Amino acid sequence: MAEILSEKLTVVKVGGGVLEDVSSLAGFLDRFVALPGLKILVHGGGRVATKLSEQLNIESRMVEGRRITDAGTIDIVTMVYGGLINKKTVAALQARGCNAGGFTGADMNLIEAVKRPVKDIDYGFVGDVTKVNNEVLAILLKSGITPVMAPLTHDGKGQLLNTNADTIASEIAGAMSGLFEVSLVFCFEKPGVLTDTDDDNSVIPQINSTSYKTFKEEGIIHSGMIPKIDNSFDALQKGVKQVIITSASTLDLNSGTRISL
Repeated sequence: MAEILSEKLTVVKVGGGVLEDVSSLAGFLDRFVALPGLKILVHGGGRVATKLSEQLNIESRMVEGRRITDAGTIDIVTMVYGGLINKKTVAALQARGCNAGGFTGADMNLIEAVKRPVKDIDYGFVGDVTKVNNEVLAILLKSGITPVMAPLTHDGKGQLLNTNADTIASEIAGAMSGLFEVSLVFCFEKPGVLTDTDDDNSVIPQINSTSYKTFKEEGIIHSGMIPKIDNSFDALQKGVKQVIITSASTLDLNSGTRISL
Protein backbone atom coordinates (compact mmCIF):
# COMPACT_ATOMS: atom_id res chain seq x y z
CA MET A 1 0.00 0.00 0.00
CA ALA A 2 3.05 2.24 -0.34
CA GLU A 3 1.49 4.08 -3.27
CA ILE A 4 -0.76 6.11 -0.92
CA LEU A 5 2.07 7.44 1.24
CA SER A 6 1.69 10.94 -0.21
CA GLU A 7 -2.03 11.07 0.66
CA LYS A 8 -2.87 13.19 3.69
CA LEU A 9 -4.66 11.85 6.76
CA THR A 10 -5.73 13.87 9.81
CA VAL A 11 -6.26 12.05 13.11
CA VAL A 12 -8.30 14.23 15.47
CA LYS A 13 -8.86 13.53 19.14
CA VAL A 14 -11.66 15.44 20.89
CA GLY A 15 -12.06 15.61 24.65
CA GLY A 16 -15.12 14.72 26.68
CA GLY A 17 -15.81 18.31 27.73
CA VAL A 18 -16.57 19.25 24.12
CA LEU A 19 -18.77 16.18 23.67
CA GLU A 20 -20.96 17.18 26.63
CA ASP A 21 -21.89 20.61 25.28
CA VAL A 22 -24.42 20.33 22.44
CA SER A 23 -23.53 23.61 20.72
CA SER A 24 -19.76 23.11 21.11
CA LEU A 25 -20.05 19.60 19.68
CA ALA A 26 -22.14 20.76 16.71
CA GLY A 27 -19.60 23.43 15.77
CA PHE A 28 -16.70 21.04 16.24
CA LEU A 29 -18.28 18.39 14.01
CA ASP A 30 -18.96 21.01 11.30
CA ARG A 31 -15.28 21.92 11.35
CA PHE A 32 -14.20 18.27 11.43
CA VAL A 33 -16.28 17.44 8.36
CA ALA A 34 -14.81 20.48 6.55
CA LEU A 35 -11.21 19.25 7.06
CA PRO A 36 -9.71 18.34 3.68
CA GLY A 37 -8.69 14.77 2.91
CA LEU A 38 -9.04 11.56 4.90
CA LYS A 39 -9.93 11.71 8.59
CA ILE A 40 -10.17 9.60 11.73
CA LEU A 41 -11.92 10.87 14.87
CA VAL A 42 -10.99 9.58 18.34
CA HIS A 43 -13.23 10.62 21.23
CA GLY A 44 -13.07 10.55 25.00
CA GLY A 45 -16.01 10.70 27.37
CA GLY A 46 -14.76 10.28 30.92
CA ARG A 47 -17.02 12.95 32.40
CA VAL A 48 -20.13 11.29 30.97
CA ALA A 49 -18.96 7.93 32.34
CA THR A 50 -18.44 9.48 35.78
CA LYS A 51 -21.95 10.98 35.78
CA LEU A 52 -23.55 7.67 34.80
CA SER A 53 -21.53 5.86 37.46
CA GLU A 54 -22.91 8.27 40.08
CA GLN A 55 -26.47 7.68 38.88
CA LEU A 56 -25.95 3.92 39.16
CA ASN A 57 -24.22 4.23 42.56
CA ILE A 58 -20.96 2.85 41.18
CA GLU A 59 -17.94 4.59 42.68
CA SER A 60 -15.54 6.27 40.24
CA ARG A 61 -11.96 6.03 41.48
CA MET A 62 -9.23 8.16 39.93
CA VAL A 63 -5.48 8.10 40.60
CA GLU A 64 -3.44 10.98 39.13
CA GLY A 65 -6.23 11.67 36.66
CA ARG A 66 -6.47 8.05 35.48
CA ARG A 67 -9.57 5.95 36.04
CA ILE A 68 -9.39 2.73 38.03
CA THR A 69 -11.46 0.32 35.89
CA ASP A 70 -12.97 -2.49 37.93
CA ALA A 71 -15.57 -4.96 36.62
CA GLY A 72 -18.47 -2.57 37.16
CA THR A 73 -16.62 0.35 35.60
CA ILE A 74 -15.60 -1.51 32.44
CA ASP A 75 -19.31 -2.15 31.83
CA ILE A 76 -20.07 1.55 32.35
CA VAL A 77 -17.33 2.82 30.04
CA THR A 78 -18.26 0.27 27.38
CA MET A 79 -21.86 1.52 27.44
CA VAL A 80 -20.84 5.18 27.42
CA TYR A 81 -17.81 5.15 25.09
CA GLY A 82 -18.72 2.35 22.70
CA GLY A 83 -22.45 3.01 22.78
CA LEU A 84 -23.91 6.37 23.78
CA ILE A 85 -21.12 8.78 22.78
CA ASN A 86 -19.84 6.83 19.80
CA LYS A 87 -23.21 6.29 18.15
CA LYS A 88 -24.46 9.83 18.82
CA THR A 89 -21.29 11.15 17.20
CA VAL A 90 -21.65 8.81 14.22
CA ALA A 91 -25.29 9.85 13.73
CA ALA A 92 -24.35 13.53 13.91
CA LEU A 93 -21.61 13.04 11.31
CA GLN A 94 -23.97 11.12 9.03
CA ALA A 95 -26.38 14.07 9.27
CA ARG A 96 -23.53 16.25 7.94
CA GLY A 97 -22.91 14.02 4.93
CA CYS A 98 -19.86 12.31 6.44
CA ASN A 99 -20.01 8.52 6.06
CA ALA A 100 -18.82 7.75 9.59
CA GLY A 101 -18.52 4.32 11.13
CA GLY A 102 -18.20 3.79 14.88
CA PHE A 103 -15.64 1.33 16.22
CA THR A 104 -13.89 0.05 19.33
CA GLY A 105 -10.51 -1.63 19.20
CA ALA A 106 -12.26 -5.02 19.28
CA ASP A 107 -14.14 -4.37 16.02
CA MET A 108 -12.25 -6.04 13.18
CA ASN A 109 -9.35 -6.43 15.63
CA LEU A 110 -8.47 -2.77 15.03
CA ILE A 111 -6.53 -2.20 18.27
CA GLU A 112 -4.98 -4.93 20.38
CA ALA A 113 -3.79 -4.28 23.92
CA VAL A 114 -2.60 -5.97 27.09
CA LYS A 115 -3.99 -5.40 30.56
CA ARG A 116 -1.69 -2.94 32.32
CA PRO A 117 0.66 -4.83 34.67
CA VAL A 118 0.18 -4.16 38.37
CA LYS A 119 3.10 -2.17 39.81
CA ASP A 120 2.36 0.41 42.50
CA ILE A 121 -1.29 0.70 41.41
CA ASP A 122 -3.77 -1.85 40.06
CA TYR A 123 -5.63 0.05 37.35
CA GLY A 124 -7.93 -2.90 36.70
CA PHE A 125 -9.20 -3.42 33.16
CA VAL A 126 -6.99 -0.74 31.59
CA GLY A 127 -5.20 -1.53 28.35
CA ASP A 128 -1.78 -0.63 26.99
CA VAL A 129 -1.82 -0.73 23.18
CA THR A 130 0.34 -3.37 21.51
CA LYS A 131 -0.85 -3.15 17.88
CA VAL A 132 -2.99 -1.02 15.58
CA ASN A 133 -4.33 -2.81 12.49
CA ASN A 134 -3.38 -0.03 10.08
CA GLU A 135 -4.14 -1.98 6.93
CA VAL A 136 -7.80 -2.49 7.89
CA LEU A 137 -8.11 1.19 8.86
CA ALA A 138 -6.61 2.09 5.47
CA ILE A 139 -9.18 -0.10 3.69
CA LEU A 140 -12.00 1.69 5.57
CA LEU A 141 -10.57 5.09 4.66
CA LYS A 142 -10.08 4.18 1.01
CA SER A 143 -13.68 2.91 0.96
CA GLY A 144 -14.95 6.36 1.91
CA ILE A 145 -15.58 5.57 5.58
CA THR A 146 -14.51 7.95 8.36
CA PRO A 147 -13.69 5.83 11.43
CA VAL A 148 -14.91 7.17 14.78
CA MET A 149 -12.90 5.40 17.48
CA ALA A 150 -14.10 4.88 21.04
CA PRO A 151 -11.36 4.60 23.72
CA LEU A 152 -11.75 0.85 24.17
CA THR A 153 -9.34 -1.89 23.14
CA HIS A 154 -9.28 -5.67 23.67
CA ASP A 155 -6.81 -8.34 24.71
CA GLY A 156 -7.69 -10.92 22.05
CA LYS A 157 -9.10 -13.24 24.73
CA GLY A 158 -12.54 -11.68 25.02
CA GLN A 159 -11.75 -8.91 27.49
CA LEU A 160 -12.47 -5.28 26.65
CA LEU A 161 -10.00 -2.76 28.10
CA ASN A 162 -10.42 0.91 28.93
CA THR A 163 -7.64 2.83 27.15
CA ASN A 164 -6.69 6.49 27.28
CA ALA A 165 -8.13 8.32 24.25
CA ASP A 166 -5.01 10.48 23.77
CA THR A 167 -2.94 7.30 23.67
CA ILE A 168 -5.28 5.70 21.14
CA ALA A 169 -5.05 8.78 18.90
CA SER A 170 -1.26 8.80 19.16
CA GLU A 171 -0.96 5.06 18.47
CA ILE A 172 -3.32 5.25 15.47
CA ALA A 173 -1.47 8.26 14.05
CA GLY A 174 1.88 6.54 14.46
CA ALA A 175 0.67 3.30 12.88
CA MET A 176 -0.90 5.11 9.92
CA SER A 177 2.23 7.19 9.25
CA GLY A 178 3.70 4.32 7.24
CA LEU A 179 0.79 4.56 4.81
CA PHE A 180 -0.16 8.25 4.81
CA GLU A 181 1.20 11.71 5.52
CA VAL A 182 -0.35 12.06 8.99
CA SER A 183 -1.26 15.10 11.07
CA LEU A 184 -2.38 14.51 14.68
CA VAL A 185 -4.60 17.12 16.31
CA PHE A 186 -5.61 17.11 19.99
CA CYS A 187 -8.73 19.27 20.49
CA PHE A 188 -10.05 20.40 23.85
CA GLU A 189 -11.65 23.43 25.52
CA LYS A 190 -8.51 25.60 25.62
CA PRO A 191 -6.79 27.29 22.63
CA GLY A 192 -3.55 25.36 23.17
CA VAL A 193 -0.98 24.67 25.87
CA LEU A 194 -1.01 27.70 28.18
CA THR A 195 1.60 29.25 30.47
CA ASP A 196 -1.35 30.36 32.64
CA THR A 197 -4.43 28.11 32.60
CA ASP A 198 -6.61 31.10 33.54
CA ASP A 199 -5.38 33.18 30.58
CA ASP A 200 -6.43 31.93 27.14
CA ASN A 201 -4.05 34.46 25.56
CA SER A 202 -1.00 32.72 27.08
CA VAL A 203 -0.70 30.03 24.39
CA ILE A 204 2.76 28.53 23.93
CA PRO A 205 3.08 28.49 20.11
CA GLN A 206 5.71 25.74 19.92
CA ILE A 207 7.13 23.11 22.25
CA ASN A 208 10.16 20.93 21.55
CA SER A 209 11.83 18.34 23.75
CA THR A 210 14.18 20.91 25.30
CA SER A 211 11.55 23.52 26.14
CA TYR A 212 9.18 20.79 27.35
CA LYS A 213 11.72 19.70 29.96
CA THR A 214 12.05 23.30 31.15
CA PHE A 215 8.28 23.90 31.26
CA LYS A 216 7.85 20.76 33.38
CA GLU A 217 10.65 21.71 35.76
CA GLU A 218 9.11 25.16 36.23
CA GLY A 219 5.64 23.68 36.84
CA ILE A 220 4.15 25.48 33.82
CA ILE A 221 3.17 22.16 32.23
CA HIS A 222 1.74 19.67 34.70
CA SER A 223 -1.09 17.22 35.49
CA GLY A 224 -3.14 15.94 32.54
CA MET A 225 -1.20 17.95 29.95
CA ILE A 226 1.95 15.86 30.54
CA PRO A 227 0.60 12.55 29.12
CA LYS A 228 -0.94 14.47 26.19
CA ILE A 229 2.44 15.95 25.25
CA ASP A 230 4.22 12.64 25.92
CA ASN A 231 1.80 11.05 23.45
CA SER A 232 2.58 13.84 20.99
CA PHE A 233 6.32 13.15 21.08
CA ASP A 234 5.67 9.42 20.79
CA ALA A 235 3.63 10.00 17.60
CA LEU A 236 6.34 12.21 16.08
CA GLN A 237 8.99 9.59 16.80
CA LYS A 238 6.84 7.06 14.89
CA GLY A 239 6.76 9.23 11.78
CA VAL A 240 3.76 11.53 12.22
CA LYS A 241 4.44 14.73 10.28
CA GLN A 242 2.92 17.25 12.69
CA VAL A 243 1.15 17.35 16.06
CA ILE A 244 -1.00 20.28 17.13
CA ILE A 245 -2.84 20.89 20.42
CA THR A 246 -5.62 23.38 19.82
CA SER A 247 -9.17 24.45 20.60
CA ALA A 248 -12.14 22.42 19.41
CA SER A 249 -13.82 25.77 18.73
CA THR A 250 -11.40 26.46 15.89
CA LEU A 251 -9.91 23.08 14.86
CA ASP A 252 -7.30 25.14 13.04
CA LEU A 253 -4.04 23.44 12.11
CA ASN A 254 -2.37 26.87 11.98
CA SER A 255 -3.17 27.88 15.57
CA GLY A 256 -2.68 26.43 19.02
CA THR A 257 0.53 24.73 20.14
CA ARG A 258 2.72 22.86 17.68
CA ILE A 259 4.81 20.01 19.12
CA SER A 260 8.14 19.24 17.46
CA LEU A 261 11.06 16.95 18.24
